[in-house]
Amino acid sequence: MPKKGKQADVTKEEHNLYKRMKVDAVCAVSSLNFDSPEGLFESLISPIGTKEFFQEYWEQKPLLIQRDDPSIAAYYQSLFRLMDLKGLCSRGMFYGRDVNVCRCVNGKKKVLNKGGKVNYLLLRKDFDQKRATIQFHQPQRFKDELWRIQEKLECYFGSLVGSNVYITPPGSQGLPPHYDDVEVFILQLEGEKHWRLYQPTVHLAREYNVEPEDKIGSPTHEFTLKPGDLLYFPRGTIHQADTPPGVAHSTHVTISTYQNNSWGDFLLDIIPGLVFETAKEEVELRMGIPRQQLMQVEAAAVSTTKLCGFLRTLADQLESTRELRSSDMKKDFIMNRLPPYPLAGGFDLSTPVGELPKLDSKVKLQFKDKIIITVEQDQNRSDGIEEKMVYIYHSLKNRRETHMMGNEEETETHGLRFPLSHMDALKQIWSSGVIGVKELKLNTDAEKENLVVSLWTECLIEVV
Repeated sequence: MPKKGKQADVTKEEHNLYKRMKVDAVCAVSSLNFDSPEGLFESLISPIGTKEFFQEYWEQKPLLIQRDDPSIAAYYQSLFRLMDLKGLCSRGMFYGRDVNVCRCVNGKKKVLNKGGKVNYLLLRKDFDQKRATIQFHQPQRFKDELWRIQEKLECYFGSLVGSNVYITPPGSQGLPPHYDDVEVFILQLEGEKHWRLYQPTVHLAREYNVEPEDKIGSPTHEFTLKPGDLLYFPRGTIHQADTPPGVAHSTHVTISTYQNNSWGDFLLDIIPGLVFETAKEEVELRMGIPRQQLMQVEAAAVSTTKLCGFLRTLADQLESTRELRSSDMKKDFIMNRLPPYPLAGGFDLSTPVGELPKLDSKVKLQFKDKIIITVEQDQNRSDGIEEKMVYIYHSLKNRRETHMMGNEEETETHGLRFPLSHMDALKQIWSSGVIGVKELKLNTDAEKENLVVSLWTECLIEVV
């Protein structure tokens, strides 16, 4: 997952580059429904319904959807093609960061990367003569229609959604059997790809290649994908794929999500804050641990019993307050997700539009699925005094070109902070379609007006 860091300035050259990038699918009619995140996902897995998908397949077993529809095939082919590489390489792609060149040799992955910038002619030479697979990282940074798809999917799943394109020449295989720690959707774009899936691995190690001694056995599923087909398989599914000989090259895109998004990850995120808050009320949690506790090889029975009691206290506290204060996971998601895909005619999210809200205005929330609210300790206090504040973070000003690239120096949070006393008023705005500024639950008219002006300045609300 991308890590936190500092935002880099967008250069004029970068601005002009992305301004020149057009929607590649302009000549291919989209087979997807972009009216809503739900509509997008439903159309992506059609004719399977979402209820059936999550009951029968999600995190359970693979799903293969084969379509014999020329219009869907044409749309998939427009998402990314081998011919796109020439133009992308001319814009300054780098080995390792943007492109990997590899081939499966004797069951092992052989990396054929050069150093520095990618030269298109050398890249094609490796592809044509060495029968190497070209892996292009995070194409949504450059391909508008993939940006459009993945931005909607991030809204739908509430999790980061990345992608990689794999282009493999005929009679070749890029990667040995391996598995991933993400939920994977495969879209076949060009040519044919022969897939073999095996039993899920029983462990998720740091290294996801499958060694020969793991004895993966015979495939549980084996089939060939053609343009317009879709394949889903859960994390941990061992898989390999090759382009059959005697056919054209194969291009497919893997769209993946739900990395580090488990219940275990969520518990690690919320428990520290829960312990901190509970310890303020429970004296026992502030008492010292037994002497030499940290020197023991095995925990004493009395310590285990004590910890079990504390865990029950935390559970009781959570049941009574029902407050899940997830901060790190929420911020990681909102800081690193894609910015909104521009609507027809485009929009400028650096400045608000419409009239300035006033006390007698009615306002409506914008971009609700691009915003999160958290309650945290005041990050700006240096006097040691603990004070809770409400923080609102949004992805409206995120940089598409750094999405899922893990550049620590190029990530920044965007948003606002308010006193905890503003929480009820913010909940009103979040839960209402349209609300009058006078109706907000704040003590003074000045507070009401200042709140909506602050949100309007960040393009989070509009006057209706």
